[in-house]
Amino acid sequence: MEREKAWMLLTTYTKTESLIRHALAVEAAMRFYAKIYDKNEDYWGITGLLHDFDYETFPDEANHPYRGNEILEKEGYPEEMRKAIMGHAAYTSVPRDTLLAKTLFAVDELAGFIMAVTMVRPSKNIHELTQKSVKKKFKTRAFAAKVSREEISQGIQELGVEETEHIQRVIDALKTVAGDIGLAGSPMA
Repeated sequence: MEREKAWMLLTTYTKTESLIRHALAVEAAMRFYAKIYDKNEDYWGITGLLHDFDYETFPDEANHPYRGNEILEKEGYPEEMRKAIMGHAAYTSVPRDTLLAKTLFAVDELAGFIMAVTMVRPSKNIHELTQKSVKKKFKTRAFAAKVSREEISQGIQELGVEETEHIQRVIDALKTVAGDIGLAGSPMA
């Protein structure tokens, strides 16, 4: 698996900076978990990088991630990867029956939520973020209302990890790409 090829595919279909940053965040979280589970970091990372590559072009549930899956199949991406990507969207009813699929589902919404929590902090610096702050915002339903708390909880349960530990792992993963995803902090005015 070549990351450069995956990056070109992502940027062909995705132009919005926020979606590219989300892809990079999920890639980082997948690579982080690949290390923990002693799996192929590039394979897991590319799965995270490409999980929403078709979303900007095909944003509705009738097309995403179905059209992306067709494109990935034509491009020769493995079935396990494509199935994990299909399963990250709960509405597809594709079972998450591999560790790869469970991990992708568990990190996707949480990565977006952690990014949102970081962006409302005065410093916008993920290096200052704690899991306690994330859990506090999690309880505030009006905050990042489009993020499915139910899917985050379901992902944690399916992966079989402890909530606090999982949140901290995703924070730690995002720290590794903080500059690339706009979370390295901003100078105070």
